[in-house]
Amino acid sequence: MKVLLPVFVLLSVASVFVGVIDLDMAALLSGDAAALELLLVSRLPRLLAIWLAGAGLSIAGLIMQQISQNRFAAPSTTGTIECAMFGYVLSLVLFGDGNNLIVIFGSAMAGTLLFVNFIHGVQFKNAIYVPLIGIIFGNVVGAAATFVAYKYDVIQNLSGWEMANFSSILLGNYELLYIALPAGMISYWFASRLSAVGMGRDFSVNLGLNYRQLVLLGVMLVSVLSASVVMIVGMLPFLGLIVPNLVSRYMGDNLRRNMPVTALCGAILVLVCDVLGRVIIFPHEVPITMIISLLGGAAFIWLVLQDTQSGQGA
Repeated sequence: MKVLLPVFVLLSVASVFVGVIDLDMAALLSGDAAALELLLVSRLPRLLAIWLAGAGLSIAGLIMQQISQNRFAAPSTTGTIECAMFGYVLSLVLFGDGNNLIVIFGSAMAGTLLFVNFIHGVQFKNAIYVPLIGIIFGNVVGAAATFVAYKYDVIQNLSGWEMANFSSILLGNYELLYIALPAGMISYWFASRLSAVGMGRDFSVNLGLNYRQLVLLGVMLVSVLSASVVMIVGMLPFLGLIVPNLVSRYMGDNLRRNMPVTALCGAILVLVCDVLGRVIIFPHEVPITMIISLLGGAAFIWLVLQDTQSGQGA
């Protein structure tokens, strides 16, 4: 934490001051109206959205790995994101906009619960099968969402959503991401019980816990965190996979202790990708989805190879 906090602060400052329009500290201190408006309407909302999205999806991945008893599980490898995308398309078709939280959250929760029940019912000998099946499941749901989008002529909205970009974040259109704060606090409050769920049904029942209720709570938290990010930002693939895995490799598997560090690391990773996207082809901006997909895909392959080598060693 002592190293992460200074890095987090430096990247946050860079996020505020890096952009097409120059933001001068002297102008801010002198009370320049244009500089203050840029800071309050664009740069600070964008920074807060990055924090909340990075922390929210990382915590969602951490919880998903606990309740599924698989470290390769995450919102992007269990179909949660694609189910939220399907809900987004339904929201566009039924209500004319993609901001209906109930539809998106309900779709994400239903798909996640279906997948969790499925992998608990089928005991895989190899942990790598779980994310592979989750990716297949997600592709099927994504194909259904694309079909509906073509049928009702909202494919352009869907295409824009699939390329996540924080450049459109402004004051007044990101506040739904604040739902990550109470969801994160609830996750921290129930961290010990969710850890017990990760030990299996029999272990949880022997401790006097209601296994089904806790699994449902975990799925609800994952769905709320994922759906809120989906609605405001779009797809941030692999974020909920790589951050919890890297944190657990250095800090162990204590869910309560890992949760704040996971949230901080998730925010740092999104900050890094967002700043890189702004400076690579400055003054143009590369969508963060492209950068985080490259980093996340490479990290996923590395994790799979590490797991394969440890399995062979054992």
